[in-house]
Amino acid sequence: MLPTIVIGPWDLLLIAAVSVQATVLAYLYHPRWKALVLTLPIPFTMASLALGRPIDATNILGLGLLLLFTHGVRVLHQRLRLPIVAAIVLSALAYCVAGWALAGVVPPTDAFFWGAGLGSLAVGALLLRLTRPREEPGHRSPLPLWIKLPAIMAVIFLLVLIKQGLQGFMTLFPMVGVVAAYEARHSLWTMCRQIPVIMLTLAPLMMTVRLTQGRLGLGPALALGWVVFLAVMLPLTRATWQRSGGTGHKGQPTARQAGA
Repeated sequence: MLPTIVIGPWDLLLIAAVSVQATVLAYLYHPRWKALVLTLPIPFTMASLALGRPIDATNILGLGLLLLFTHGVRVLHQRLRLPIVAAIVLSALAYCVAGWALAGVVPPTDAFFWGAGLGSLAVGALLLRLTRPREEPGHRSPLPLWIKLPAIMAVIFLLVLIKQGLQGFMTLFPMVGVVAAYEARHSLWTMCRQIPVIMLTLAPLMMTVRLTQGRLGLGPALALGWVVFLAVMLPLTRATWQRSGGTGHKGQPTARQAGA
């Protein structure tokens, strides 16, 4: 017998909010601004509320799977020359399979959570230090909104249907990332380089929620986590942009680039 699938109010808000975020990203031109929008933890927040379960190690480990997804798309498309859609589909399927397999075996203990959290911070800091910025061309979606938005909503709706099987990994599934990978197919290195920033900002958010969710409840704990996220993200983004130099794009969009 198939399990009952329930679509709640938070699921509908998740679909709406992530669709708007992904659409905004699609119509931005410069890779750096696309990467910045990708960093915003709107999908994580809405997905956590839709799941209604405490933040645990599966959420933290989702950061590692997100890193593998993004680099998987880059390697499959740029090195192995797979079409971008095929690269995204294969990487997304790998995320789901890995998340589904790990969800049942990850220990729910505090020790494992904090160990995974500190490990994510260490990996994020190391990758941000070692990966150098590259100047890549911008791209703006040529598709009209009435085509783009329903396609984005359909992808997120399918994810909502399998959310319980993925548990905390669902909150880090690249709901915006699948759109970002397609729209930033000419600047995948810039997208990949943003994942360490996400690791360094989302891990503190999750740690804050873990510490406070028992006393405050999940919703208020997430709100407090956003305060911590912004306190880390704003100076880190400024430092990263200063390190990169310039504005991080190749001039202004030409007519052909903007509609490519």
